[in-house]
Amino acid sequence: MPPKIRIGNNHVHLPRSRTVRIAIGLVLIAGGLAGFLPVLGFWMIPVGVLVLSVDLPLLRRWRRQAQVWWERRRRPRNNASREARPRDETGRRAA
Repeated sequence: MPPKIRIGNNHVHLPRSRTVRIAIGLVLIAGGLAGFLPVLGFWMIPVGVLVLSVDLPLLRRWRRQAQVWWERRRRPRNNASREARPRDETGRRAA
């Protein structure tokens, strides 16, 4: 099964060849550095890093850390500890 990356709810299949995947990632990053030109854009840099993260362990670790950070940020916080604090006779939470 060829490797694939997930962007939002879309899955993008990548070539089976590791060399081709690395070349595609590097070309995307290089094109992103020239993002001020028409057709090319700065959006190409993170996509290139995402493609490279399939094969490079350092980028894979960074991608995973960013994914965990994003999921924690999106998840609603648990207010149980705040609600568990006792209230005084006026209804305010005790310190």
